[in-house]
Amino acid sequence: MYNILICDDEPDIVAALKIYLSADEHRLFEARNGKEALEVVEKEDIHLVLMDIMMPVMDGISAMVKLRESSNVPVILLTAKSEDTDKVLGLNIGADDYITKPFNPAEVQARVRSQLRRYLTLGSAAKRDEQLSLGGIELDDETKTVIVDGDEKCLTPTEYEILKLLMKNPGKVYSSKALYSEIWGGEPFGAENTVAVHIRHIREKLEIDPASPRYIKVVWGQGYKIEKGK
Repeated sequence: MYNILICDDEPDIVAALKIYLSADEHRLFEARNGKEALEVVEKEDIHLVLMDIMMPVMDGISAMVKLRESSNVPVILLTAKSEDTDKVLGLNIGADDYITKPFNPAEVQARVRSQLRRYLTLGSAAKRDEQLSLGGIELDDETKTVIVDGDEKCLTPTEYEILKLLMKNPGKVYSSKALYSEIWGGEPFGAENTVAVHIRHIREKLEIDPASPRYIKVVWGQGYKIEKGK
């Protein structure tokens, strides 16, 4: 049983999401705005947050900024089709995924399971010890740390998984859909935009000059890779 926080100011939305997630017997918490969500995360051991963007008191974007100061818990944004700019902003500041209203129940379940699986795997003490090194990047899969040129970098679970996959396969080109399938699992809903934002965020954390990256390269029309020996 995992603890999931649903944050939305519309009771009907909260009720629907509770129905969708009840099949997996999660322990569900509720919040009506970002301020309440932060209070719940502080008091409870939350494993995943479903966060609406447009809310009173404190919106989802503002709550994301505060949350990422102290927690890497997975966050799935709940967005309207008209909120494309806010989706990108949310991904840039640390959201792991988004679901567009009106919801497809199967999609909600798949995305939640995918995020929980990755987050809990990252936190598993039973995971095999593994260290990866490429250029100035050192990734330790036992301690879940990433060191670049001697400095530790703070990556979200999604960013960490993307980097680890690329580092384990240097030189291999992954299309956006292939990366999405490997990291998120399931059908690649909105793969290109979601992957691009996460890649940009990783570059901002790892690269001295993100506009001229040393590590993660774009292969135009094909996808992304980390070059061998960089």
